[in-house]
Amino acid sequence: MPRGEKSKYTAKQERKADHIAEGYEKRGVGTKEAERRAWATVNKDDGGGKAPGGSGRGRSTGNPAAHKGGKIGGRASASRPASARSASAKKAAATRKRRA
Repeated sequence: MPRGEKSKYTAKQERKADHIAEGYEKRGVGTKEAERRAWATVNKDDGGGKAPGGSGRGRSTGNPAAHKGGKIGGRASASRPASARSASAKKAAATRKRRA
């Protein structure tokens, strides 16, 4: 099987790679590089193709790439002014109180 062969990947894995590549392209990464990174991420998550004969079939995954977001999270919140964060927090507290 030639390198880069995608026949052993499931439809879900292909959709996942497309979605990841789209995100990279949106951030200005070239199409080929985005595609390469997307498949690397799918491989890291799933351990290879899951279709019959694929090396990843039958193994559980910890989805390591999906957990990366926590390291860089909170940037959007930190860039907002304190008054906006405070107002948002008060609104959330009021909602929790109302629903309790």
